Amino acid sequence: MQNANPLSTPIRALAALLLLGAAGCGDRKPSAPAADALAPAPVYTYEVLQAWPHDRSAFTEGLTWVDHQLLESTGLNGESTLRKVDLATGQVTQRVRLPSEYFGEGSTVIGPRVFQLTWKNQKGFIYGWPGLEPAGAFAYAGEGWGLTTDGHSLIMSNGSNQIRFLDPATFQVIRSIDVFTQGRPLTQLNELEYVKGEILANIWQTAYVARIDPADGRLLGLIDFTGLLPAADRDGHEDVLNGIAYDAAGDRLFVTGKDWPKIFSVRLKRK
Repeated sequence: MQNANPLSTPIRALAALLLLGAAGCGDRKPSAPAADALAPAPVYTYEVLQAWPHDRSAFTEGLTWVDHQLLESTGLNGESTLRKVDLATGQVTQRVRLPSEYFGEGSTVIGPRVFQLTWKNQKGFIYGWPGLEPAGAFAYAGEGWGLTTDGHSLIMSNGSNQIRFLDPATFQVIRSIDVFTQGRPLTQLNELEYVKGEILANIWQTAYVARIDPADGRLLGLIDFTGLLPAADRDGHEDVLNGIAYDAAGDRLFVTGKDWPKIFSVRLKRK
């Protein structure tokens, strides 16, 4: 018999992981969910359109498509970088290394500036674009996980169900939204990408990406990327799905993972 509610299985599979981070992610009590947050979200799957090589040693934390190339930030103490990557070959064309005390996290570009978070140092770095020359630093409260932009604000995750919008000039919090799924905080929100008026967020330690309404945090859907990296491309050293970029001009959505050997262009479809 076909499951009468095909959404229940992915929701149950996520529940244990999503609730793990609820108690320890920041000191702010999340707001109560809106009434429509109690309903199950639609689930989407994907079709792979194309694949390209990706550096197996890149512990991907942030991914952005800008000026016909990928800008990637990578993590791990002593290995964190900000790098330009040629999509066709996977080759790193320029690299900036972070001091070993910093664990690099999400990054994004607004105009002539690149912003990069670090995990626990409550410090972000600013670089010029396209040269990646150092251009300052900024502070924020709590952990830094994912970073994207709507062209006006820095949009930042911290591993909880909260997403904050920061002024890119003052770095003050303008507003924040809380994300719920069926009444539960949807925690572990990680790498972010702003796509066609939505925020896409990797859910750490899962194969899921959340589609989020930036106005109020409403969960618009879940994308199930199970099986995206084929078994033939695995050698046992891969880490989790993480890394989303969008080419607006070409309408291409790119997805990869930490230490994955490939990056994929995908099309979404309802499951």
